Amino acid sequence: MADSKPLLSLDWDPVAAEALLRDVFGIVVDEVVWKGTRATEKVCEWKEPEELKQLLDLELRSQGESQKQILERCQAVIRYSVKTCHPRFFNQLFSGLDPHALAGRIVTESLNTSQYTYEIAPVFVLMEEEVLKKLRALVGWSSGDGVFCPGGSISNMYAVNLARYQRYPDCKQRGLRALPPLALFTTNECHYSIKKGAAFLGLGTDSVRVVMADERGKMIPEDLERQISLAEAEGVVPFLVSATSGTTVLGAFDPLEAIADVCQHHGLWLHVDAAWGGSVLLSQTHRHLLDGIQRADSVAWNPHKLLTAGLQCSALLLRDTTNLLKRCHGSQASYLFQQDKFYDVALDTGDKVVQCGRRVDCLKLWLMWKAQGGQGLERRVDQAFALAGYLVEEMKKREGFELVMEVAPVLKERMVKEGSMMIGYQPHGTRGNFFRMIVANPALTQADLDFLLDELERLGQDL
Repeated sequence: MADSKPLLSLDWDPVAAEALLRDVFGIVVDEVVWKGTRATEKVCEWKEPEELKQLLDLELRSQGESQKQILERCQAVIRYSVKTCHPRFFNQLFSGLDPHALAGRIVTESLNTSQYTYEIAPVFVLMEEEVLKKLRALVGWSSGDGVFCPGGSISNMYAVNLARYQRYPDCKQRGLRALPPLALFTTNECHYSIKKGAAFLGLGTDSVRVVMADERGKMIPEDLERQISLAEAEGVVPFLVSATSGTTVLGAFDPLEAIADVCQHHGLWLHVDAAWGGSVLLSQTHRHLLDGIQRADSVAWNPHKLLTAGLQCSALLLRDTTNLLKRCHGSQASYLFQQDKFYDVALDTGDKVVQCGRRVDCLKLWLMWKAQGGQGLERRVDQAFALAGYLVEEMKKREGFELVMEVAPVLKERMVKEGSMMIGYQPHGTRGNFFRMIVANPALTQADLDFLLDELERLGQDL
């Protein structure tokens, strides 16, 4: 092996690879970053499934294709995909495009490392801890723990698992045999991952006790107290309350101080699902909506939503300082987590999670925060509130608009097929289908909201 020249595989041509990537990045900038964020362009170019299959030519064959064909593939994928960065994409809790966060995502993908040991991800191990420390400080904790998870649903499931383990540590080895019947408490307004988590963790969906919410979707603490007493009378052991800061449909913020009082009285773990509303902590004007969150045991927070950090960026934050994450989830795999390494093995964070490989999700948020500063992100949150208020006032002025509209499915089909905008809808309780307006994209203007109302009137003029 005296020859020091690299042994290149037959399909690896550095010059061709560079040319391909420069061309692809050019397409992304032109078609996604530029056109995809222009209000004059379509949100989507809708095709029925069978037609779309033919247009994309999805079949995988034995022979490779030319670079020209590959670039055409990239263009087709972008052309027929929904432009979630578009200012008139209101369909999900994530939207918009932050260029600094996108830069972080590109660097992350290019480095292609796994966030489980310091030796393979030294920059990102240190960066993740700094970002988590900042998020914990905004919650109101001077210490604690945390980890970035693959989505808010997993953050919520981790919280349930941690609360169970803290109370019954034998369950890690003995499983469900070590447990009495358990109960956790939340409202019907909670994210569906709470029930899915109960099923996944073997607790069963019957273990989820539903607490009443008021007309605005906020948990009623008095009914929480009542539900806990009912569970105890049935011989069931309460162990966790999941409150929500920013519910998925109504955007409600549960009264955390009163809920924390109940949890403290009964010795229950308080988890706050702030996946949507956590970013409001950055706003001095609106952070009162989360008063009491510092009393929680765990918090789920998704900066990829209101802060536009890009999918996915989901943090689970813990007040715990006893290494509960690692004690609950760790398995001490000897090929990764050797205890005789030449650096501080506490920097190997991979045993805190159920996963082995874990993507880097901190860089996009860190880079965006470096560029915007906390003040810039605060303005982003305040702008979302201001535009939401503007939309409400404009709707009140227009005849024919109500908070609940039965014509929502028809209007949704029309707007998607025209590509003019995209808004989600759903029923709620006894209410019929209505549009769920998400005001989060930092590129939004009052003109976009005026267009939205005008477009709804135009699309529904014959209904």
